[in-house]
Amino acid sequence: MIDQAKVRVLLLESIHPDAVSRLEAEGYQVESVRNALDEAELIERIPGVHLLGIRSKTQVTAKVLEAADSLVAIGAFCIGTDQIDLATASRAGVAVFNAPFSNTRSVVELALAEIIAMTRRLTEKNDLMHQGVWDKAANGSHEVRGRKLGIVGYGNIGTQLSVLAENLGMHVLFYDTADKLALGNAQRCATLDELLEQADVVTLHVDGRPGNAGFFGAEQLAKMKPGAIFLNLSRGIVVDHVDLRNALTSGHIAGAAVDVFPQEPKGRGDEFVSELRGLPNVILTPHIGGSTEEAQADIGDFVANKLTHFVQEGNTTLSVNLPSIALPAQSDMSRIVHVHVNMPGVLAQVNSILAEHQVNVEGQMLSTRGEYGYLITDISGSYSADVLDKLRGMSQTVRLRVLS
Repeated sequence: MIDQAKVRVLLLESIHPDAVSRLEAEGYQVESVRNALDEAELIERIPGVHLLGIRSKTQVTAKVLEAADSLVAIGAFCIGTDQIDLATASRAGVAVFNAPFSNTRSVVELALAEIIAMTRRLTEKNDLMHQGVWDKAANGSHEVRGRKLGIVGYGNIGTQLSVLAENLGMHVLFYDTADKLALGNAQRCATLDELLEQADVVTLHVDGRPGNAGFFGAEQLAKMKPGAIFLNLSRGIVVDHVDLRNALTSGHIAGAAVDVFPQEPKGRGDEFVSELRGLPNVILTPHIGGSTEEAQADIGDFVANKLTHFVQEGNTTLSVNLPSIALPAQSDMSRIVHVHVNMPGVLAQVNSILAEHQVNVEGQMLSTRGEYGYLITDISGSYSADVLDKLRGMSQTVRLRVLS
């Protein structure tokens, strides 16, 4: 059982103060670090930490999780969780939460702003003006109205971008490996090649799973329409930046906007290195798709609430890696949380142990997800340490937590 006043929280990468305030309001001991930590630094800091909060740069590897002797949950204060070894976290019974919706609008607005800026050649006009050159010409500048937007990845961000782009008068095409419902007048493409051949603007909104590394390179860029515009606000590893530079310098691609990179600096002020620096028809931003005050406040509050409810109630609603359960808490009850290997008979075995020790079950909920099961049991009255020892001793038990 974790003493609420002794819960230690480590927050990395300048997580929003609202998250700090929310966690401190519960009496938790919160340490906030400005930058990301590398594996060795995190291994040194993680012992004794119950809750870890990160953003996109910190890698929570198997070695980090092995060194985490007290960790119960990880909060990814962002959308993606590919920086976390989810399989190892699940084997340890560590819940992982993220913010799948909180910064969607911010990313979409940045994409739209960049689409308009590139279509109007604002980067080049701006650069010339700063050089003192007045170049008032319409050559190469276009309205976005009537142009075709190709969205690769039709998830939360892709769908919202689809709706707003259509409201601007764009014709929307999309491609996704999963079967997704088209919104508005958007047209689904059967293949990526079909989308690339038609789109005036191609924007990527895919996740960072290992299979997507190098997903977009010379072959895909060559299939884009001459003079098309390219955006990547998803994950840096999915695009070959050398190939992108070649497509830009050859004139095949008219412009690009890139917010994510294969290697990113750990903190503000660190040197940024990229093959795309120095190109006048490229907008480079430092992974700020979701970095608005509104989005970061929402993310901070959302993920901090998930972590708090998990510590206090064991609820796993919207957990990335564990089965989702939300059992309303009852007063004057003890709650036993049992993470286990998903095998037949676990529930019967747990209840048999409770019955043998005359422990009265007042509420119970079980859910399974892949290899693991998650069981919450509310009990009334007293119970002996032997009950917990028997539950921990089950061959299927991954982790047992007792909440009062």
